[in-house]
Amino acid sequence: MPKLFKLKNGIQLLAVPVSGTKAITVLAMFPIGSRYEHKKISGVSHFVEHLMFKGTARRPTTLDISRELDAVGADYNAFTYKDFTGYYVRIDADKKELAFDMLSDMIFNSKMDAAEVAKEKGVIIEELRMYEDNPTMFVELLFDRTLFGDHPLGWDIGGSVKTVTKITREEIYNYYRNHYFPANMLLVVAGRTNPKSARELAEKYFVKPVKVPNKKFTVADYKKHNWPAKTPGLNVRVGVKTQKVDQAHVILGWPGFKNNHPDRFAATILLNILGGGMSSRLFVEVREKRGLAYMVSAGAMGFRDIGGIYVQAGLNADRLEEALQVIKTEVNKIKTTPVSRKELADAKSNIIGHLALAFENSNVQAEWYAKRFLFEGRLTAPEELIKKLKKVTAKEVRQVAQKYLDFKKMRLAVIGSLSKNEVAKMAKKL
Repeated sequence: MPKLFKLKNGIQLLAVPVSGTKAITVLAMFPIGSRYEHKKISGVSHFVEHLMFKGTARRPTTLDISRELDAVGADYNAFTYKDFTGYYVRIDADKKELAFDMLSDMIFNSKMDAAEVAKEKGVIIEELRMYEDNPTMFVELLFDRTLFGDHPLGWDIGGSVKTVTKITREEIYNYYRNHYFPANMLLVVAGRTNPKSARELAEKYFVKPVKVPNKKFTVADYKKHNWPAKTPGLNVRVGVKTQKVDQAHVILGWPGFKNNHPDRFAATILLNILGGGMSSRLFVEVREKRGLAYMVSAGAMGFRDIGGIYVQAGLNADRLEEALQVIKTEVNKIKTTPVSRKELADAKSNIIGHLALAFENSNVQAEWYAKRFLFEGRLTAPEELIKKLKKVTAKEVRQVAQKYLDFKKMRLAVIGSLSKNEVAKMAKKL
């Protein structure tokens, strides 16, 4: 069982021993992401993430950092989401001190030179353009915009070309100092370790050398999202980017629930049955029987206060309307007819099997416990999730489907050769 410590400078330390692995993952998580930004500095969380790898006093350049980690075959990276930001090093457990030393140095001693800020602006702008040019990726942002509107949850995590161009080094540095302090940090050590060793190394590298202000641990303020009292019209609920592509890239979805909502267990089963693999209902009906899609899946996203449920597909553009109607039919079936005992059991077995495979990776273990602690305030073991999933009934699956999959509240994002008016006409029939 993982063990939680609070270090002298306020850092929350979570030690997660994992048997049968020679690796260790050291993950630093901050409960801060793009939804905590205001429009003028949209993209600053992601910008800070980039700058963390651009040099410290001891390791002046990116090359100095990468060369040291590459020399021992380490896996290292960072990620920025809307509710959190994380930095990790996965390494041979015999080299674990390097992971602790490197992360501490990067997080608390990054130089953020003005020259690097200027250079990185160009890199990030190209990254934004790359996402926009990739319809599979950009349709996700388009869907967020239709679902959350002009709210930080509906903005691009990376910001816009305008905000990235205009942001100053001072604004970036102030944001970094206001959020990257010890008491706002969760440090997770997962893999071949024990609580005693993890604590000793955390104190050695994350307490003694750290001289930044020690503020009170709080979740950063964020702008809560409230669904409008009246469901917006189709003009707002349909987002279209008209461009010539081989496929129509589509996300059809609905307002959902926050990431620790009790409905999440039945919803996990529901979404697996609908679009959780090659034997799912949507895959069989949309792709195998009718050849309308190359890819179709179902999923959910959850934040501190809100979330979304969606079906995503790469569809034959000429048969988009037919595909949407098939999806609607399958969604309505699961709302009206209880799933069979076998289908329910197969979905549970599939999810539990995927979890077992995923948890062989120390990175997955580290991120799992980090998210549970940050958003639930407690240590939730995977076994607890499995126990809850096993208890889900066919009735609960149908109830969750009826509760959330309402086509009157549906949002639709499409990238393809069709105009917004054409897509809106299709959406009206759903």
